[in-house]
Amino acid sequence: MRLYIALFAFLVGAMPDHSHADGAPLPYSPPPLSDYAFFTDQVMGGVSTGAARVVGAGGAQHLHLTGVVSTENRGGFIQARVRLPAPLPEAAQGVVLRVKGNGGRYFVHLRTRGTVLPWQYYQAGFETTGAWQDLRLPFTDFVPSGALLRATPRPETVTSLAAVAYGRDHEADLSFRWVGLY
Repeated sequence: MRLYIALFAFLVGAMPDHSHADGAPLPYSPPPLSDYAFFTDQVMGGVSTGAARVVGAGGAQHLHLTGVVSTENRGGFIQARVRLPAPLPEAAQGVVLRVKGNGGRYFVHLRTRGTVLPWQYYQAGFETTGAWQDLRLPFTDFVPSGALLRATPRPETVTSLAAVAYGRDHEADLSFRWVGLY
């Protein structure tokens, strides 16, 4: 029996640990803010307008997403998206963000290798205040945009991340920085 326990302990110890139950940060550097691309619902006929600018100095830089989101003409979003140069670690449980805003609700959209159609993504929302706050959004909080997607995105399949003002008529004002993974 001890031999089986020792063999089990050896095998478990030799396998990579994917639990990260303590929520400790993973060694991962998100793409630079300058790699984010801004676009609006105008790509599909909407009328929302805005901009995304990198502001701040040194380590305090962040993305400032501003604009007017309009649901007219079947629109309703502005976003700044970054494509990932490499897959996320399989062990990741979620993303860590630093945000502040105008008190509105904003979203993070993830695209994966399985989101092949332009309107497919995974979405998780968060509330903002006028003060900086650090948020953890677990991958289990991301909801698929349609029935053809798996229930929860797998981190190793994520291909892009976006900060999004979405789904209602409003003035967007979001300061955003993707800090890392946990």
